[in-house]
Amino acid sequence: MTLQLVQVNYKARDHEALGQFWADALGWGVSSEGPGVTNVEPIGFDWPDPTAVCVDVVAVPDPETVKYRAHLDLATTSEAHQAELVARLKELGATPADIGQGDVPWTVMADPEGNVFCVLEPRPLYQDTGPIAAVVVACADPRAMAGFWGEAVNWPVHELTDDFARLRAPEGVGPYLEFVRKPTAETVWTRVHLDVLPQPSETHAAEVDRLRTLGATDSDVGQGDAPWTVLADPEGNQFCVLRRT
Repeated sequence: MTLQLVQVNYKARDHEALGQFWADALGWGVSSEGPGVTNVEPIGFDWPDPTAVCVDVVAVPDPETVKYRAHLDLATTSEAHQAELVARLKELGATPADIGQGDVPWTVMADPEGNVFCVLEPRPLYQDTGPIAAVVVACADPRAMAGFWGEAVNWPVHELTDDFARLRAPEGVGPYLEFVRKPTAETVWTRVHLDVLPQPSETHAAEVDRLRTLGATDSDVGQGDAPWTVLADPEGNQFCVLRRT
């Protein structure tokens, strides 16, 4: 029994504009599964596939503007590529961001709606991930979070310390999922969250029950009678268990 990490979900005032920003930033395309939703995926992508964790942008009237625990790290292949990407992102509407990072080799930026992300300096580890190097989550206990999420999506742990954990799909493709210890991090991600999908051989109800046994709890974010289930991981971060259609 397992789930697939399929997308990072952003809440936005203007889902079309933010979706187009991320499509241009990643070199991907846009589509829409319905009103108020922009899907950002690699061109020609057969969703879902472990080679990419996609971006879903959903319109909400007034998304909160506090800092969130989850962000994207973008991969680069050279110093020249990093500089070119940063310049192109600024042209697309991104702005430099100061989160107290100091003098670091990566560049911290914010997208047009204020969501922080990082453009990494070239690192050999991320040369085969695609444009998204990692989905990064600030947390109080990386070991515990790696244990929960590793069991949830069946991703093996590649690195584990008290301060950092790194996981990746068992196929060895796509971005990493990383947990960084920041005890003062916000307690929830409501504007940026993860979406998971049961494998074809598994039922939605069975996977939701399994997540509860791993430590997930039910969460109400005003979703009403939705076809997906909203849960919270052991540190209180909401995520959605989608249904196959």
